[in-house]
Amino acid sequence: MTFVLPRSAKPLAAIAAFAWTALSIGAAVTPAPAYAAESAYYRAELAAPAAKASAISGGVAWKCAETECAAGKGTSRPAIVCARLVKAVGPVNTFTAGGKALDAEDLARCNAR
Repeated sequence: MTFVLPRSAKPLAAIAAFAWTALSIGAAVTPAPAYAAESAYYRAELAAPAAKASAISGGVAWKCAETECAAGKGTSRPAIVCARLVKAVGPVNTFTAGGKALDAEDLARCNAR
């Protein structure tokens, strides 16, 4: 059995199919809401307030408010992520990854890059 549409309904069916496809793809590629405080993997306390509310460094999207920045997990080592953040927003006082803070030596190297 073949389903046949009347000639006048074919353009409407094509528009509906296109709209459905566009909405489906849009829902699939829409980014998740900004990182909630409890879901952040990286956290940094900046030495000075951030000039922008968001930054992307090394493929990691950061959200900043005043001197606090947070981001989801990236693929690089924490020291590298820290150094890239410093290049994007300036020196940091503290940097944690997965709840573990960088030690003083690593933090100094991070700020020196």
